[in-house]
Amino acid sequence: MENTKAGFVAVLGRPNAGKSTFLNTLLGEKLALVSHKANATRKRMHLVLTEGDTQIVFVDTPGIHKQEKLLNQYMLKEAMQALRDCDFLLFLAPVSDKISYYEEFLEMVQNKKHILLLTKTDSVSKDMLFRAISKYEKFKDFYEALIPVSIKDLGSLKCVIEMLVKFMPKNPYYYDPEILSPNTTKEIAKELIREAVFENLSDELPYESDVQITFYREKPNIHHIKATIVVHKESQKGMVIGRGGASLKRIGKEARLSIENFVHQKVFLELFVKVVPSWSKERESLKKMGYNFEY
Repeated sequence: MENTKAGFVAVLGRPNAGKSTFLNTLLGEKLALVSHKANATRKRMHLVLTEGDTQIVFVDTPGIHKQEKLLNQYMLKEAMQALRDCDFLLFLAPVSDKISYYEEFLEMVQNKKHILLLTKTDSVSKDMLFRAISKYEKFKDFYEALIPVSIKDLGSLKCVIEMLVKFMPKNPYYYDPEILSPNTTKEIAKELIREAVFENLSDELPYESDVQITFYREKPNIHHIKATIVVHKESQKGMVIGRGGASLKRIGKEARLSIENFVHQKVFLELFVKVVPSWSKERESLKKMGYNFEY
């Protein structure tokens, strides 16, 4: 197409700022991992929105947080890489957050153009929302726009898209307009299984647990998937399996339904559980799990 615009937009914020929920609602498709657990998102994921003559490639990122464990360092590196590579930034700040998170973000971005989104606005009163907006107004020379948003208010999301369209550079489309994500189905299936693990085991299981897809075959009418849930300790393995395998069955059912909703085909899913002590604390183990520090 001639006269098209296309650009990459990094979606940034602290852990649990609502980045993945915001993107899933914006695209009308469950692609990004959503969990109440902080640091659930580990790697960058590209999500494509084509609106008229403009294509916006959103880059969902891990939450910006302090470098503690080795896995945390990898996640921060992913977020910082997206920050550097993208044409434009969205910073999501929950309306009840301390303003210091945004101040730390400003120190990192070095005047890169961005929009500040106040998220979860449906959770506070109008007075509290007004006070939050007032707090951020002293930074108005740094952001291109400040937009209060709620996933329950589609008008606010439409406003974000309209604003982003203005800032996208003239480029041919990067992806076919029919594509929602260039990430592979296998990668998305892994995230959907991991989400089912987190949601079913609540706060009992550390966020360092992970999923490996060991087999993925697409047949004409069914996807056959084998996946292994990786944990640190034998006690965690027992927790994932549950009495008589009840927890693992529940996780498998939820994950299978989520994957079927995404691929629009039947899915045969087999889940296993494996203990790999300290896998998230060793560089080689992280690499085997798909977290490569070398870029």
